[in-house]
Amino acid sequence: MIVQSICDLLEEYAPLALQESYDNCGLLVGNSHQKVTNVLITIDITEEVLDEAIAKNCNMIVSHHPLIFSGLKQITGKNDVQRCVAKAIKNDIAIYAAHTNLDNVPDGVNGKIAQKIGLINTQILIPKSNNLLKLVAYVPANKAEDVREALFVAGAGHIGNYESCSFNSNGIGTFKAKVGAQPFVGEIDKLHLEPETRIEVILPSFLKNQVVNALLKSHPYEEPAYDIIVLNNPLKEYGTGMIGELAKDEDSLEFLDRIKTVFNCKSIRYTEILKDKIKRVAICGGAGSLFLSNAIAAKADIYISGDFKYHDFFETQNRIIIADIGHFESEQFTKDIFYEIITKKMPTFAVQISDIKTNPINYL
Repeated sequence: MIVQSICDLLEEYAPLALQESYDNCGLLVGNSHQKVTNVLITIDITEEVLDEAIAKNCNMIVSHHPLIFSGLKQITGKNDVQRCVAKAIKNDIAIYAAHTNLDNVPDGVNGKIAQKIGLINTQILIPKSNNLLKLVAYVPANKAEDVREALFVAGAGHIGNYESCSFNSNGIGTFKAKVGAQPFVGEIDKLHLEPETRIEVILPSFLKNQVVNALLKSHPYEEPAYDIIVLNNPLKEYGTGMIGELAKDEDSLEFLDRIKTVFNCKSIRYTEILKDKIKRVAICGGAGSLFLSNAIAAKADIYISGDFKYHDFFETQNRIIIADIGHFESEQFTKDIFYEIITKKMPTFAVQISDIKTNPINYL
């Protein structure tokens, strides 16, 4: 097993293209061709976590929060990040991070929170924009079915709960093969008219290379004609936060008490109880205060997240309950996601979850 094998597993689940523009996900330290003997899973990387990896003979660490957010101009050991990078390099430990890309997949951080709470009928709270493409391809009519199927297998044509979606129209394509060409149909230096099918399918941007490669391999023409168009439509299956419903209404205070237990919170900061019952729940792992207005617009009864500032609590204007359970507390089960991703494909591979408490916040 090599580092790249682990990277590929994680990126198949949470493609790097889904990370936010400010983020720094992926392989941050180490050689992608290095052999991996043991993986350590953590939320944050600290010197103590690196010491744990060394003690447990783990030469790869998979973390939720990236160790390196911005460029390093020097590595002199003057801060925690520099010391961690130096120690990782010295001990041949690869470091990988899956952060907002894992937040933005349906079975990622927010999906795990929803599962722990018991939400049903879940949807992405803020679907990603500018991440949807349309592929338009022109194919000989008698080969359209083969090409269409190849595109579907590669991941194109998914719309909500539907798959194999496409639009097809027939027309006449023209071309003249020049000397040196090897045309599938037609003759050299003669204008050829061919009945063709125009195939249109949509796909998420992170599948672009995969789908285009499928088109080129399945298309009979030497030089296939195709267009890729960026769409403004939201990519509803991916994005920030999640909203869902409880299987049955719960008493508001009893629900807050249950959340405190599920997430092992020392305390929960919350706003005025506006309703006796909770039914519709919005969630966002980590720092989600920026998305309060989206939770209100989605008509959630309560919004569960972390890192709310004092003045954020005034923004409810008696329209929703805020429950701040803490940044670390909301993301703690991310370690389980990493473990499940790796062991599902590699059940005998050595994967360990860190025993180190990396939450920097203590409660008295």
